[in-house]
Amino acid sequence: MKKKSVKIYLAIILGIVFIISFWGIKFLHNDYFTNDYYRSNEQVVGIFDGSNLSNSLPAKPIICYTAVFKNTAIWSSRSNVETALANDDVLITVETWLKGVDYKNNVLTEVLNGRFDKQIHELAILAAKSRHQVFIRWNPDMEVPANVFPWQFKSPKDYIISFNYFSKKIKMIAPKAQIIWGPSGYPGDTEYWPGNKTVDYVSITLGSTSENTTNFYPKDSTVSYMLKHKLHRLRFINKPVLIIDNDTQKTPFKYSWLSEQKNYFNKYRHTAYSPNNYVDSADTKPVRSSLKIGVFDPNKKLLNQPEIGVEHLFTDWGEVERGDFEKKFSEVINRRHEVIVTMEPWRDISGKPDTAVLESILNGRYDKQIKKLFSIISATKNIVYLRWMHEMEIPIHRYNWQSQDPVTYINAFRYFMQFDGGPGKNIRKVWGPAGDRGSADFWPGSDVVDYISIAIYGLPDKNITDQDKQEAFSTIFNRKYFRMRFLDKPLFITEFGVKGSESFQNKWLTDAAETINANPHIFGVCYFNLYDNPKAWGDIKAPDWSITPQSMLKFCSLLKKYPH
Repeated sequence: MKKKSVKIYLAIILGIVFIISFWGIKFLHNDYFTNDYYRSNEQVVGIFDGSNLSNSLPAKPIICYTAVFKNTAIWSSRSNVETALANDDVLITVETWLKGVDYKNNVLTEVLNGRFDKQIHELAILAAKSRHQVFIRWNPDMEVPANVFPWQFKSPKDYIISFNYFSKKIKMIAPKAQIIWGPSGYPGDTEYWPGNKTVDYVSITLGSTSENTTNFYPKDSTVSYMLKHKLHRLRFINKPVLIIDNDTQKTPFKYSWLSEQKNYFNKYRHTAYSPNNYVDSADTKPVRSSLKIGVFDPNKKLLNQPEIGVEHLFTDWGEVERGDFEKKFSEVINRRHEVIVTMEPWRDISGKPDTAVLESILNGRYDKQIKKLFSIISATKNIVYLRWMHEMEIPIHRYNWQSQDPVTYINAFRYFMQFDGGPGKNIRKVWGPAGDRGSADFWPGSDVVDYISIAIYGLPDKNITDQDKQEAFSTIFNRKYFRMRFLDKPLFITEFGVKGSESFQNKWLTDAAETINANPHIFGVCYFNLYDNPKAWGDIKAPDWSITPQSMLKFCSLLKKYPH
């Protein structure tokens, strides 16, 4: 009985070992390479090269694999990949994952700490041995605000540093490997651009799993529109784009779409897609010799302070037609102040909003009003900062020029700024996004912009009522300024404000002054000394950003003085 019992126990133990081994091998295999993962439908269907449209064509067959790096991964089954590398061009998508409690850590930081160096080294050796083209894409879909991958919802700077670390390690061993930067093509993708030196190709994904899990932005109605918008977002990136289709079974890719995009790029080659739009470094921004300080202050509580030299006016077509704007403008000029004019083209004298305002502008409907506006603001020697159709990138419908096609917006912006030769020499043309995701999608071109304007308000969400939960000026500025790094114009912060007690406002403004002093590419700042439009806040009380004259004086005293 004892021998029999021992045999039974041994059989059980061996059975358990076999089961563990079976599942362990399967698990480890999935830790390394797989082509039946959730990327199993991925297929490279085309190449688009905006800088050389003749190179845009259907892609030749490329086998797609996924390499999943985990901190305990063992490189086990490599035969399939080695066979593919010996016979075909291969695209390997690398994913870095952590296990257990490590999942709470920043996987991008762990990459820099060398946690995946062994796997990177072995992948590079495989790529170096291949006689065919090897494409390596690292941690894609990084810009999508989803929780599908552990490298999402991370700092763009962290991602960029980690990407460059990975790319350089691969290139040291496999210099012929083509490194792919692989955003999905979602709004905000260029925030994560690692730069020309470490990227050979870019990829976008049609039918992205990550995008299907989020609804921050409206989804495109057709795949062809999706392709159009994703390629547009990459117009600053001077690299060929691999088009990856993850939905080939549901909506087969049509190669006629590539021809449509080539024609579209050619049509706007000298405007939206001009090579002059591309700047690969933020270091080109000019540095101020003086700082303009202004206010939007309709109740005239701060206007007479000695440091104030600029006033902000908001207007629309109706005010221009009725003469209301000219009256307000003349009052500012008589105070010998410079003027920020934010032109909101949403109501004419009828008072009815134009729901197709961009098309109306391009069709000449408002030519008369534009001409009158230009004549008023150009009839003075005072500098006028003309801001036109601001905050266009926010995916809402507060203004009728928001949530519109970027190229249509660009064309309408250019039409206005170049109308009848443009406004007078005293006018400074201001392009004014809020500074949110996808701002650069609406960049109209250096030839029609003198200043970039962004808005900085402490309130990050309209449902937040606790003043202490407001973001610091520096936090907001750093995030928004980073989105402007492709654009070579100085900044004018034409709106900023904070709500709360006077002591909290003073603390927030102190941080603002320190940030402005540390960033000499900020040429001007303008405080919004009023409450916001109540209609925009619904049942929630609109925030009041008004400050006391004492707070404004203190803020101005903290700013570095520059010779005028």
